[in-house]
Amino acid sequence: MGRAIPEASKSPMKAIEGSIVEENKKALHFIEEVTTNVDEVQKRVLAEILSQNANVEYLQRHDLNGHTDRETFKKVMPVITYKDIQPDINRIANGDKSPIFCFQPTSEFLTSSGTSGGERKLMPTIQEEIEKRFHLRGLGMSVISQFVPDLEKGKGMYFWSIKSEAKTPGGLPARPVLTSMFKSPYFNNNRFSPYANYTSPTETILCQDSYQNMYSQMLCGLYQRKEVLRVGSPFASGFIRAIRFLEKHWSLLCNDIRTGTVNAQITNLSVRESVMKILKPDPELADFIEAECSKDSWQGIIARLWPNTKYVDVIVTGSMSQYTPTLDYYSNGLPLVSSIYASSECHFGVNLNPFCKPSEVCYTLIPTMCYFEFAPIHRDNGLINSISKSKSLNEKEQNQLVDLVDVKIGQEYELVVTTYSGLYRYRVGDVLRVAGYKNNAPQFCFVCRENVILSIDSDKTDEAELQNAVKNAVHNLIPFDANVVEYTSYADTTAIPGHYVLYWELSLNGSTHIPPSVFEDCCLTIEESLNSVYHQGRASDKSIGPLEIRIVEIGTFDKLMDYFVSLGASPDQYKTPRCLKSAPLVELLNSRVMSRHFSPTCPNWVPGHKQWYNMN
Repeated sequence: MGRAIPEASKSPMKAIEGSIVEENKKALHFIEEVTTNVDEVQKRVLAEILSQNANVEYLQRHDLNGHTDRETFKKVMPVITYKDIQPDINRIANGDKSPIFCFQPTSEFLTSSGTSGGERKLMPTIQEEIEKRFHLRGLGMSVISQFVPDLEKGKGMYFWSIKSEAKTPGGLPARPVLTSMFKSPYFNNNRFSPYANYTSPTETILCQDSYQNMYSQMLCGLYQRKEVLRVGSPFASGFIRAIRFLEKHWSLLCNDIRTGTVNAQITNLSVRESVMKILKPDPELADFIEAECSKDSWQGIIARLWPNTKYVDVIVTGSMSQYTPTLDYYSNGLPLVSSIYASSECHFGVNLNPFCKPSEVCYTLIPTMCYFEFAPIHRDNGLINSISKSKSLNEKEQNQLVDLVDVKIGQEYELVVTTYSGLYRYRVGDVLRVAGYKNNAPQFCFVCRENVILSIDSDKTDEAELQNAVKNAVHNLIPFDANVVEYTSYADTTAIPGHYVLYWELSLNGSTHIPPSVFEDCCLTIEESLNSVYHQGRASDKSIGPLEIRIVEIGTFDKLMDYFVSLGASPDQYKTPRCLKSAPLVELLNSRVMSRHFSPTCPNWVPGHKQWYNMN
């Protein structure tokens, strides 16, 4: 018999015994142990998952026949995407309680920011998985404590919110992973960790009205400013929204602090009561905040208002990297810490060097979280050309998958996971690059979400989806005998919230003038054609601004091609990029804009999946 998986992975939520120093030592020892014995731990994790779930329908369907060894598992189990298991997921959503994926009952669905057929993906999860998520976040704090001691002596000011959730036809909750965590007993009774001391009362976090949620949390954060040692939000975009909120509403907030009252716009009774337990009249503090917020420049406002802040805790990898300059401006260069790598499918790893530059962030995958495999990515002229472009993998491609200990430094891979909640060889869609090692555990930089070209917040729009949306919108131009000859896009984050911008070059065959209202209709048609995550960001969360179309001069896209050719692109092989990220290219297009048009209203959105509302 080999060594057992370290106990820390099995019962992470037990009450803390001994000092915080001892607890942190235990957590760091756990990381050392599992990153040293990586392959041994991975084999045991896979065996544990397969033995627990030996009799579930999905494994029996593929004739695993109770085998728990890696070789048989890889031989008989296919590498899958969401579409492969969607019929089974729909069965669970509709109330089928038989053990399809997992011997433990599905406790809820976590709604992924990725989509299938325009709707959020539904990831079945179990109670044990929620424990693992909190455990990983605890490991992250223990790592940070090495760099910033005594964090437990102050508070964290986080701007958190819950998203709308739905019930499946079978009665299970379907909600984003953070909403699930904030509503779980582990968070609501969250004094299991000395680091879970926040300026925001739980009632303010759970308030679904976005204005009251943000206002009450900002008010509590300002009032407790000297106790704040760290600030943050799940994503960089969310934290910047909080600062922009303060820019708009600081005078109201100062009035509340001066008088010790809560603005009448905060009508949620539980929110008012929870804030009033904290708030007392403090005219001197109100004067200070007013003086700082009245200054011409808001550079360094975070450091000025919360002077004891050690770091900003936000995700700045992937599409969130576009917000780094703005965060640096507001924080006077405070460290930007991306501590956790996670998804709706599973929590994966921690950043063991949390105070590195945002461009150097890499994550060490914790081998007890799930069983990891990696599909090699190949690039063709800088573009991803991987096995993952095909809908299902042939035998040769499946054989290319490698284990956690067999990845190579510098190589890019798509992440494939087998989880305790019943995903088997599931392709997450994240592209990772191997950057180094912690003991025997590889460390990965997050490169991108595969095929995503536009993203403002948690939305993810790929090229095919954008192409279809433009095609739908062009129907509005038919009465005017006009057409779009070429287009591209970019995510404009210069304002908050950011928004999608599309550049259109038109072919005008008719003589009738096209009214601005027609282009506004085109904007809305595009938005209506995008996925439900985008719709929620626009209509409910207000994290995405109205989509914009900019009409450019005839010949603009020839100029764009000339630019790429001047950089060495072949004119014969040139294809117009459907999304731009380079500032000079955006400037080139902006210099040739003739008119700008915005979506006049939000696209339709309701929580849940459309098909749930078509049932009796």
